[in-house]
Amino acid sequence: MWGAMRGFGGAALLAALMAGTAIGGTVMPTDASAQMIDGFSQAVAEGVAGNEGLAAFYAARSYAPIWTTGADADRRAAFFAALDGAGAHGLPVDHYDAAGLRARFASIRSERERGLLEADMSRTWADYAHDVSNGVLEPKKIDPGLVREIPRRDTAELIAGFAAAEVPARFLRDLAPGAPQYAQLMRARLDLAAQMAAGGWGATVPAKVLRPGESGAAVIALRDRLQAMGYLGRSASPRYDASLQKAVQQYQLDLGLKSDGVAGEATLAEINRSPEERMRSILVAMERLRWMNGIDLGARHIWVNITDFSARIVDHGKTTFETVTVVGQNQTDRRTPEFSDEMEMMVINPSWSVPRSITVKEYLPMMQRNPNAAAHINLVDSRGRTVPRSAVNFAAYTDKTFPFAMKQPPSDGNALGLVKFLFPNKYNIYLHDTPSKSLFSKDVRAFSHGCVRVGKPFELAYALLAPQAADPEAYFQRILASGQETTVRLETPVPVHLVYFTAWPTASGRMEYRADVYGRDAALFAALEKAGVELPVLSN
Repeated sequence: MWGAMRGFGGAALLAALMAGTAIGGTVMPTDASAQMIDGFSQAVAEGVAGNEGLAAFYAARSYAPIWTTGADADRRAAFFAALDGAGAHGLPVDHYDAAGLRARFASIRSERERGLLEADMSRTWADYAHDVSNGVLEPKKIDPGLVREIPRRDTAELIAGFAAAEVPARFLRDLAPGAPQYAQLMRARLDLAAQMAAGGWGATVPAKVLRPGESGAAVIALRDRLQAMGYLGRSASPRYDASLQKAVQQYQLDLGLKSDGVAGEATLAEINRSPEERMRSILVAMERLRWMNGIDLGARHIWVNITDFSARIVDHGKTTFETVTVVGQNQTDRRTPEFSDEMEMMVINPSWSVPRSITVKEYLPMMQRNPNAAAHINLVDSRGRTVPRSAVNFAAYTDKTFPFAMKQPPSDGNALGLVKFLFPNKYNIYLHDTPSKSLFSKDVRAFSHGCVRVGKPFELAYALLAPQAADPEAYFQRILASGQETTVRLETPVPVHLVYFTAWPTASGRMEYRADVYGRDAALFAALEKAGVELPVLSN
């Protein structure tokens, strides 16, 4: 009987079965039609059984198809077009096997085959929707510092919305992050892929340092490479002239380097990086933005980019305050984690309750050698009473048995400085002032135990207090002058986002790059590759 049905697609077959009409000269009775439809439903149920959301979706619609009838043509076409463009999002194209799915539509031979194809289309759709909207990876499985909670959407609700969409293509487009930076990253990926296909940026610069006024082969190589990167117009001059110096300065600004126009060791190291390295940063940045898709950044929010050693207040898309920062050291238990929360308060003239890990790993060994070490920090018992050092035999304790806490009272020398900014979280991370001002002048500023030290803490406080105080500076300074530890609540909590972007577009669309200070991007890209994400091929 199935031999008589060759040449009929899923739509024609279903219509014939439903109507009990003749196919290939054979009249299908109604009871046989019901059996064939049951075979389709059973196959769909089997095919989606491993996905709770899809199983619920199909059960709720009595296994009616959304892919395999003639009425589904627009929906199919929109989805296949989306799969054809998956590479532009840096997604694992081969994982979706669009070609294989297309081929199966031309070779349906039974209702069971049609049901299994229906299920596979939906499972592939769910994978794609999951990947493009909220990311390919589960960050916590890659690095313990990636503690961001991903707001993943319910699969049944998502595919039901797609099935009901009047314009399927628009629904699919809207799955991707709507942040303008995501579109800019997609454009940067496309431009960089074209450059890679054309051979990349040419030879690296064979020098350790080049200065304005110099000339020679290395200067020509520097000029050629900056031209290929788009920082310089075409020129054949062998001299390190004013135009080349200006291009170097712009490049340094985009890389967060000292903008002196001298191509020193650090500058040349960045200029000589391969386009593949930059592409990895872009693809990982797109993945990170997908993790944040669905999170309301807030009309006013604080953006702390760990790799840039900076914190910004962003109001309606525009940076209204910016400061340098110091972040956690590149050690397993000190790296600043990535997550979002809400800043609720600031503490002026804060005391410092020393974390237990610092107390027993750093201060206890010091006090065992010298009981008066770190004398500026008080010992506190379980009832909050200060304990004199002379009353303690530090040698009698280990890091597990030490019964005291440590607390530093408010002062100019307090480890938290004169103000801290709290967004209560289980990681005990916050922003704060510091007496160690010299660290802010360094290019790489990863020195803390995990919290974020702020270069302009008073100015940050004024900006945060501005919506609720007529004269925020005077208000802050009055409390500061009291010397008393004082908590000031923000009348409107401000979202704060601790992020880690080594590639980020400027407002004009030009790409800025930063060093992978914790090696997180390298680990993420390795995981993306394992999931099937591929780099564009560099032409020879």
